[in-house]
Amino acid sequence: QVQLVESGGGLVQPGGSLRLSCAASGSVFSRNVMGWYRQAPGKQRELVATIASGSSTNYADSVKGRFTISRDNAKNAVYLQMNSLKPEDTAVYYCNVRWQSFGMGMEYWGKGTLVTVSS
Repeated sequence: QVQLVESGGGLVQPGGSLRLSCAASGSVFSRNVMGWYRQAPGKQRELVATIASGSSTNYADSVKGRFTISRDNAKNAVYLQMNSLKPEDTAVYYCNVRWQSFGMGMEYWGKGTLVTVSS
């Protein structure tokens, strides 16, 4: 079993910064994609950013140039540096890891961490 634990959420003023962290434990396949998704009140969960074990990245257009995703493969950890935060970034942020192994797809989610951007 795989567990993902997020940390780093909180209240920040518009224009501020936060850094989210997520650590994966358990049997994590080395070749994987880790990422961050978010869900605002009344909205569907959406992609924020992903990063593959080979370090290729993908960002939602709404966060390009403001957010940076990174990872530490040795620690099975993924990070999200969020700068120039806007009120519309307010959401619960979820960590995700997925991989394909022997034709089977595996995917795990964290419980989420709340980010509130407000003055």
